[in-house]
Amino acid sequence: MRNLPRLLLWTDASQHYADAIAATGLADRVLIDPLTRKTTPSDAQRAETNVLLAAGVPPGLLRTMPNLRWAQSLTAGVEGWLGLPDLPAGLTLTCARGTHRQSMPENILGALFHITKSYAGIAEDQRQSLWRHRVATPLNGKTLGILGLGAIGQDVARLASALGMRVIGTRRRPAPMHDVAEVLPSERTAEVLAQSDFVLLLLPATPETDNFIDAERLAQMKPSAWLLNFGRGHLINDHDLVAAVAAKQIAGAILDVFREEPLPKQHPFWTTDGILVLPHIGGPHPDRDSIVAGLFVANLERFLNDQPLTQVVDRTAGY
Repeated sequence: MRNLPRLLLWTDASQHYADAIAATGLADRVLIDPLTRKTTPSDAQRAETNVLLAAGVPPGLLRTMPNLRWAQSLTAGVEGWLGLPDLPAGLTLTCARGTHRQSMPENILGALFHITKSYAGIAEDQRQSLWRHRVATPLNGKTLGILGLGAIGQDVARLASALGMRVIGTRRRPAPMHDVAEVLPSERTAEVLAQSDFVLLLLPATPETDNFIDAERLAQMKPSAWLLNFGRGHLINDHDLVAAVAAKQIAGAILDVFREEPLPKQHPFWTTDGILVLPHIGGPHPDRDSIVAGLFVANLERFLNDQPLTQVVDRTAGY
């Protein structure tokens, strides 16, 4: 019997991935080992696994997996993986980049509508049987600045442009894009902040982006501008943002990601007027595991055919 690659599916939703493997006709080319997240891999599993699918792993585990060739992260963010002291230099690490594209752009539009339309206030008025005249603010003609024009940023740009918004933004390697009026390098972030009515953060978590939005950059925004963070919690200096919103230096912020989740009850974000706390709703999708499984199985076929994998993490860039 030929030696088949061993897959350790370390997730509570392993059946989604096993079904996708079977549907693609790859089941007879691999050995599948499902494992719930609360279960620790056995000695045999650590010794024999060639491919690992997991949200993350604890420090010290990877050094006990001598035959591991490829690890697939269940998330787009890989700062946890890259922070492992025992991450093997030769291990191929891929991420779930792009799997938030069905949900996150719509949720970002929802945040923009929440800011500019009065439905939340109208719902409160109805509870009081109160007829209050309100005027919504148009998005048409406003400028949306996107810091991090990756796949999701480009999808947001397309939708925002359809609403008549002007979109500008930054990208590590600037190049012209459909629906984006200006694509600038990160060194010109100040120009984006100064022009934007809404600033959307979609940057990855890297040492360079930690506390990226601080007092200095908040001061570069318009007093009427809103900050939206759907990227990573570490992008923002929490203290500086609270101070800026409380002082009306900017109009407010909608935050979907945080340094610590769930957000601690004592955190000032909860009680600062002008800051809306979202419980990390941006990326989740009711069929998310099936979406990630599609990406994983496409890469698995490449792996089995000795072809280059997609969504490989650039360890130097940090994503």
